[in-house]
Amino acid sequence: MEARWSAAVRLVVLVRTWALVSGQVRYSVPEEAKVGTVVGRLSQELGVEAGDAEARRLRVVWQGRRASVEVSGASGALVVSSRLDREELCGKSAPCSLRLELLLERPLRVFYVELEVTDINDNAPRFPVNEEAFNVAESSLSGSRFPLEGASDADIGANAQLSYTLSSSEHFRLDHQRNDDLSDSLALVLAKPLDREMVTVHRLVLTATDGGRPSLTGTMELVITVVDANDNAPQFNQSVYKIKVLEGSEVGSLLITLSATDLDEGSNSDIMYLFSRRVAAQAKEMFSIDENKGELKLQGKLDYEEMDNYEITIEARDKGTPPLSGHCKVVLEVLDVNDNAPEVWVTSLSVPVPEDASVGTVVALLSVSDRDSGANGRVQCSVWPTSPFGLESRFAGSYSLVVREALDRERVSEYEVEVRAEDGGKPSLRARRGVRVPVSDVNDNAPSFSQAVYTVLARENNAAGAELARLWARDPDEAGNGRVSYSLWEGVAGAPWSGGGWRPASSYVSVDAESGRLWAVQPLDYEELQVLQFEVRAVDAGEPPLVGNATVQLFVVDENDNAPVLLPTADGGAGLVPFAGGVGGSSVEGASGSESETLWAWAAWGSPAGQVVAKIRAVDADSGYNAWLRYEVWEPRGKSPFRVGLYSGEVSTARALEEADGPRQRLVIVVRDHGEPSRSATATLSVSLVEGGEAALAAAGSSSSSVSGVVLPAEGGAAVGAASASANVWLVVAICAVSSLLVLALVLYGAARWAPRAAVLSGPAPATLVCASEVGSWSYSQRQSRSLCVAEGAGKSDLMVFTPNLPPPPPGPVAEHGSVGNALSPSPLASSVSVLVKQLSAAARPISHSSRTLFWGMMISSDVTRRCVNGGGRIRAGG
Repeated sequence: MEARWSAAVRLVVLVRTWALVSGQVRYSVPEEAKVGTVVGRLSQELGVEAGDAEARRLRVVWQGRRASVEVSGASGALVVSSRLDREELCGKSAPCSLRLELLLERPLRVFYVELEVTDINDNAPRFPVNEEAFNVAESSLSGSRFPLEGASDADIGANAQLSYTLSSSEHFRLDHQRNDDLSDSLALVLAKPLDREMVTVHRLVLTATDGGRPSLTGTMELVITVVDANDNAPQFNQSVYKIKVLEGSEVGSLLITLSATDLDEGSNSDIMYLFSRRVAAQAKEMFSIDENKGELKLQGKLDYEEMDNYEITIEARDKGTPPLSGHCKVVLEVLDVNDNAPEVWVTSLSVPVPEDASVGTVVALLSVSDRDSGANGRVQCSVWPTSPFGLESRFAGSYSLVVREALDRERVSEYEVEVRAEDGGKPSLRARRGVRVPVSDVNDNAPSFSQAVYTVLARENNAAGAELARLWARDPDEAGNGRVSYSLWEGVAGAPWSGGGWRPASSYVSVDAESGRLWAVQPLDYEELQVLQFEVRAVDAGEPPLVGNATVQLFVVDENDNAPVLLPTADGGAGLVPFAGGVGGSSVEGASGSESETLWAWAAWGSPAGQVVAKIRAVDADSGYNAWLRYEVWEPRGKSPFRVGLYSGEVSTARALEEADGPRQRLVIVVRDHGEPSRSATATLSVSLVEGGEAALAAAGSSSSSVSGVVLPAEGGAAVGAASASANVWLVVAICAVSSLLVLALVLYGAARWAPRAAVLSGPAPATLVCASEVGSWSYSQRQSRSLCVAEGAGKSDLMVFTPNLPPPPPGPVAEHGSVGNALSPSPLASSVSVLVKQLSAAARPISHSSRTLFWGMMISSDVTRRCVNGGGRIRAGG
């Protein structure tokens, strides 16, 4: 093979050399040869050395064309320098020869080379268009021809010889004929009648194949549209359409888009959508349909409670001639939406409800409904807020509002009951109905005072009709059931008074029936009445009436309306207890309008300082500070040899008595109380200065007629001793008698204390106690710490008063005055004891001063059933 190829090359070179010598060289190269392909060896054909070709500048000159070949300077060969396209260079001409000029300089020479570009099958057949469309009537007959345009091929010769094929089709075939001028005649022949409703468009592929090796092909698509004839009526894809729509949907909402198909086309398939003639007018008002699009829209407000379903017949009509129609039915179901809130009605109301209504009492009948259905219409009811009322379901949609708990009008007089209804929708809707339930009053509350015991302080000598206090009882009931009237309840007790007997509380105080104002019927006198206890009743006007009670303790507050009074002596003298002299009387002018008494006493010369000469006795019918007395020497104001005890009233020597003091000393003594303003009494004491023996005889003589006894000086002790021994016997007898009476009094008091008490106690409580003390002080206090209230001042829990040290009261004008008698003997029992003691005391006159004080202290304790501690000055009243 190689030997043959070498021989051929040598032959070509020989021919080229001969041609070049003759003046022209011919080369042949196939189109589309690669760049660098050697077309011919010019240096050998021209006899030029390979190295000289570049030195002599051998090159190719094209005639008006772009050079596609060139001379290689290194080898002197003619090579392809760019793409050679025969169709571009020569088109359909054959053969395709290119004339080249070879220019050789040094020396200049020109050679001609003819280059033939040979064809290769590098171009496929091409149709004028890629797709050809045409219409064929559905009614066309078999054998109908439809001409086609053939393909072209840029190649020449066998590479351009074309053959045609048609894709498989039962309705069409290809008719290919070659004309005398070697042109092709193509036609599409209808082999079978068309049915547009079966196949609307037929797509066929026409293929052209050239004769090259290998062959190339080109294709064209034939789109054959079958022209319709109106031979089909519109058809819906469903005969019945079922749709569900929520009630309350917005107007204009698209419900469904209906689609009917018509196998025809064009105007034959143009469909109009219409309501059938059988559709009710109500549906036509509620819905609308688009004629062209078949859109069924809502044009009214759907209400499930009015209509829950609709049946609409729709007609689809084409525009063919004659027009054909198809029908379908739209069944529209309206879905319930929870758009109706429950409704609550009060069908019956029984008010007001009495507060004593029993549990289960029906107050109101309620009716509940909801127009929705299903869960949206299921209603649950409740009562709000939590109240003594509840709901009971009688049957579906009916409830009873009943009393569940006991009512109390005084706590809540009216209820605003809210009945709440809630359906089962999502979200749920609610309804409310307020029911006002007033509660009528029943007289179930008795009047109640703000405090069980009222403590009232009233000053004595107040005017008749003066307001002492205001009592107020609260009755939470209303109208007549809460209208309170006040009255003073006397009961069975009263109050003793100084005139004897018992007086009812109404003789002292009265209560206004409407206002509860407590006022004094008459001026109060502390010396007559210290404590008044009674009860006030408050009665309402209900049926039956209810009663409330309150105890009032009225304490009369003492005023300084009594001046001090000198106590009398047995012989008619006033206010002197002689210690060293006798007693006599004459008058001098007193103070504060009280009578003044002249008293006599004796004192021995040489008596030391502090020797008691006499004792002034006075008493004040008032109490407390008003009865607390003090003694002062009014005259002489200079240096007197005598002085008086400020609170004891004892007149004693201020210094040793001398003869220079004269035979007689006259003293004016003022007795004052501590009241505001203070009151006073005066006493004139005439003291005779005598020898010691004369003073003892005078004292012994006067003691036999003195009611209080005499304390003699030391020189007269023997004479007094015998009298004291006799007096001690009587003292023992008196003490035993008083002790027996004291035990009896205590027993009687305990029995009275624990016996059933009357409903109202009215009487004075003994508030003045006399205790032997140096300053004559005493106090009154309550066992329980009570608040003492007066109208014009603040309360205080304790009251302390003072009174002078009192000796036993002898009968006389002072007892008739009532001050001491009332203070120390408030009971008949005490009066009896006092009479007995006075008789014993008359028989035992020569009793010492200290023994006498103890004796009267025991008597007073028996009278008031209290314990008096000698010298203490303060006790707690038993109340």
